[in-house]
Amino acid sequence: MSRSVRVLVCGGGVAGNAVALQLLRAGIDTTVVERAPAPRPGGQGVSLRGAGRAVAERMGLMASIRRSQLDERGMVVVDEHGRTLARMSAERFGGDRFLADIELSRGDLNRVLLDEIGALPIGSGVLDYRYGDWVEELAQDAEAVKVRFASGAVDSFDLLIGADGLHSDLRKQVFGPHEQFTEYLGAYVGFFTMPTPPGTMLDTAWGGVYPVPGNAVGMRPDRDPANSTAIINIRMPVDEGLRGDVEKQQHLIRERLAGHGWVVPAILDAMADAPDFYFDEMVRVRMPTWSRGRVVLLGDAAYCGSPMTGMGTTLALVGAYLLAGEIAATPTNLTRAFDRYEELMRPLASGVQKGTAVTVRLLLPKTRRALAVRLTLLGIVVSGPLRPVRALLTRLLGTRGEYQLPDYTDLTAP
Repeated sequence: MSRSVRVLVCGGGVAGNAVALQLLRAGIDTTVVERAPAPRPGGQGVSLRGAGRAVAERMGLMASIRRSQLDERGMVVVDEHGRTLARMSAERFGGDRFLADIELSRGDLNRVLLDEIGALPIGSGVLDYRYGDWVEELAQDAEAVKVRFASGAVDSFDLLIGADGLHSDLRKQVFGPHEQFTEYLGAYVGFFTMPTPPGTMLDTAWGGVYPVPGNAVGMRPDRDPANSTAIINIRMPVDEGLRGDVEKQQHLIRERLAGHGWVVPAILDAMADAPDFYFDEMVRVRMPTWSRGRVVLLGDAAYCGSPMTGMGTTLALVGAYLLAGEIAATPTNLTRAFDRYEELMRPLASGVQKGTAVTVRLLLPKTRRALAVRLTLLGIVVSGPLRPVRALLTRLLGTRGEYQLPDYTDLTAP
């Protein structure tokens, strides 16, 4: 591999660190810039399914992932008194469909990737990792991408990978406005870490969800039994005034959930003091192409399917594996590398995105009557014959385990 190839990765999340790891293994010098001042701990629980699990195996990450994974054996649907309405185990669905048997926090998965990068042997590509910085301005020509960073530093690279998430600033700079490529799916999602409410099913490593008309409240276990992750879904028209305004976001949550039962009062009490409160629109990102010149997008920046799919981490890992593999295969022909990456990745991404708007409507019914119907259907899914249930969920939730990965032998961990 030519050591003259220099790559800039924008974003130090799962997608950015995964592609950096594979590029470095290929001997490619890689710079990563991450806007945050340090790695972010904790965060939302993420799942590994299908091709994502296969990629993690090939990248040599599974042993560390297993040590970091949550003890979450399934999900219990409850009423306002905490009584069980339905119980869904990950084992019943093979750990790879509606529920996954590999769950861990986003921060823990990122730490696994960073540890693997730090343990790379001599002879790997040279890494330059910069926290607290981002691309302020860029220009590209036939020879290079020239970049001015927020820190004032100026540099040039052979190619730039945008792995800076759903609200990608790089996508906006190179491809166009956010609204041009995003579709609001009719709901908001929020989550944060809080003390585990006593007497919940989380004491036995089961997550819980409490559906109410137009909303849903969930709790998921943490590696530390003293903590849990609260998850809030609110179905409503988009409100641009909510963007970036935490006070308005939390006011909306209190307004929508006030008076409801189960552990809702504890969630509302803990919300203001949560160290990692997150609230955002559920959107999917669909683009006609993921590359322009020497710039290419990866992960949520290119093909976010929304948190409803449970496949964001899988798409990030598979995309990173494919993109790095194709760059390593043809480092002097970026057009070929980007075209192959898109050819291989688009079927998986499109399959995951299919039906996400319908899924939001199904999982967040607006009326009590519609909610009762959904709960009846859920009971059938949980207790019905397994084969047709799996087939139904595959059609509803998109492609899962049928994807065939190419083999990049040189980038497979020993």
